[in-house]
Amino acid sequence: MEQIAESKFVVKKWSRGSKVLALTSVGIMLVSLDISIVNVAFGSFVKQWPESRRTLTWVFSAYNIAYAAGLLTAGRLADAYGRKRAFLTGLMIFMFGSILCAVSPTALFMVIARVIQAVGGAILTPASLALVLPEFAVEKRSAAIGIWGAVGGVSAASGPTIGGFLVDNFGWHSVFLVNVPFCLVAFFIGLKLLNESRDETAPRTVDYFGALLVVFGVGLLTLMIVQSDEWGWISSRSSIIFATAFILLASFVIRCNRVAHPVLDLRLFKLPFVTAAAISGLVFRMGFFSMIFINTQWLQTVWHYSPSLSGLAGSPGPLAAAFVAAPAGKLGNRIGHGKVVSSGALIMSVGILWMNLHIKPEIHYWDMFFPTIVFVGIGVGLCISTLTSSATAYLPQPRLAMGSALSNTSGQIGAALGVALVSSMLVSASKTDDPISGFHHAWLMMSCVILLSGITMITLYRKPTAEQLADASA
Repeated sequence: MEQIAESKFVVKKWSRGSKVLALTSVGIMLVSLDISIVNVAFGSFVKQWPESRRTLTWVFSAYNIAYAAGLLTAGRLADAYGRKRAFLTGLMIFMFGSILCAVSPTALFMVIARVIQAVGGAILTPASLALVLPEFAVEKRSAAIGIWGAVGGVSAASGPTIGGFLVDNFGWHSVFLVNVPFCLVAFFIGLKLLNESRDETAPRTVDYFGALLVVFGVGLLTLMIVQSDEWGWISSRSSIIFATAFILLASFVIRCNRVAHPVLDLRLFKLPFVTAAAISGLVFRMGFFSMIFINTQWLQTVWHYSPSLSGLAGSPGPLAAAFVAAPAGKLGNRIGHGKVVSSGALIMSVGILWMNLHIKPEIHYWDMFFPTIVFVGIGVGLCISTLTSSATAYLPQPRLAMGSALSNTSGQIGAALGVALVSSMLVSASKTDDPISGFHHAWLMMSCVILLSGITMITLYRKPTAEQLADASA
């Protein structure tokens, strides 16, 4: 009888965990989708405000900068004040920002609204994963995080597809309004479903000076990266901003070593799986997000696909990734996260290199592009969820949101760096007699960067010790 009762309890617990996972995945889906969904709407923004084209470029940059800058502080706030509170608050701020974007009367108004969106996203992201982890036993977390991470990655990759459909059929306002019903449903379900959790050992306060250092440090670093194609990598403006960001972040590290309850507990870096995933994740997302950008640009500017058609043409890759992502988390538990990530990185690297060697200006989608992006999508599925689970599945309970924020911050900086690099390549090539060469240089860089991510992971990753597992299970 006891065994039967225990079995029923496990089933009930797993059922509740699945519900929490599905609910919090809605939040990360919306945040990730809004990183890329507006790309295909840019032409509509320009038609709306033709005199504000330069300002409109900040619709992308402001979101990325504010999101990256806020993650670490948001993670600390969630651990201190409550992860349920942070998740629900983030949802409402994100929804409010989305509504403001949709009703924007000017380009500058939309940029400010995008910052509000990003702040909401930064608040809910680390809290969402921190709410999922306690619902699963340690040995089950990799699979759960695999689904959570896959939702984020596939959403970001599907942004051009969904955005193209919405813009073509309902106008640019719809790419923002589509967030509203999801936020409302998730909020009201979350009020009843989610349990509050926090770091009970920490005071209900935050090192605000340290928070300012990291917000401005990461924000300025991301600003320098995303504006590099316009300012130049070694221009005086870029150099000054980079130096300022370096000083602020160095001061932040010193501050974290000196205060009792820092924004970022540097002891996390003593956990090899955290360090390996942070470094490898940064490098991987450099290649992953630049791949989404470059493939979309090729379809639209070289093959002259419409926004909706280019999104549809790229969708088999995310679908393949989604199919592989959840099993990849379980596989990581069995054979090791480092081996799974390195295998996925090798698949991606080979697939991108193959595309670089065989793609031509003449359209040949079904015999080359389609099978290649499906092949690459399998590699994405192996990497993207496994990197997330390796970074967070074995975190000690008091540092769940903080560890998630660290992983997301490194990934967001990598994404900004990758897109900035390939954008510079396209701009430079456009001024030559062979503008298509920029695409080939970008694909070659992506192939090398993603391979480096796999090498980094298999070299640095170490399985958690028995003591670390016990801390995670406590």
